[in-house]
Amino acid sequence: MWPPIRRAFGWVHQAAHILDNDVGLKGSQVRQRLCGLLAAIARWRGQAGDLAATMAHFLKVSRSYWPGLFHCYDVEGLPRTNNDLEHVFGSHRYHERRATGRKVASPALVLRGSVRLLAALATRSSVYSAQDLACCSPTAWKAVRMTLDRRRQTRVCQHRFRRDPDAYLAGLGEQLVKLILPPKKKSR
Repeated sequence: MWPPIRRAFGWVHQAAHILDNDVGLKGSQVRQRLCGLLAAIARWRGQAGDLAATMAHFLKVSRSYWPGLFHCYDVEGLPRTNNDLEHVFGSHRYHERRATGRKVASPALVLRGSVRLLAALATRSSVYSAQDLACCSPTAWKAVRMTLDRRRQTRVCQHRFRRDPDAYLAGLGEQLVKLILPPKKKSR
């Protein structure tokens, strides 16, 4: 049983070494090295004996992660693993709880989380001046505002429905009738 285990462990260990990228290769180079290793594993997985099915699963999972696996090597500071990302979100949750005293996420984080989380992460990495903030595109800013307002409006509608479902549905019915029926003509 040991030779197949030794061979399979060697392959997985080599994949981990490639992804660890101690030598600082670019994403395309890491992709090329891992692709070569996975091709070798696919070709020689029969030598893993009873672990051949396990190696087939390893190949399948590696293919499923393939599209987003190499961005972290090309973008400075991008977390490489889910654990690193979870640490970022957990840290944000911790600081928000500490600032607000809430045990759960605030409703504002649900509505404006895409903007608030990015702002919190950006301010931790560097300090921005007023001129840095003034350089943003007004068109992009308005698009983000519209998205946030749509989310807020959806939440308002949900709240109104939960508070009084009958009145909310009656109001929707009136709006629908106004859209369907032609406007009344004024008589002279």
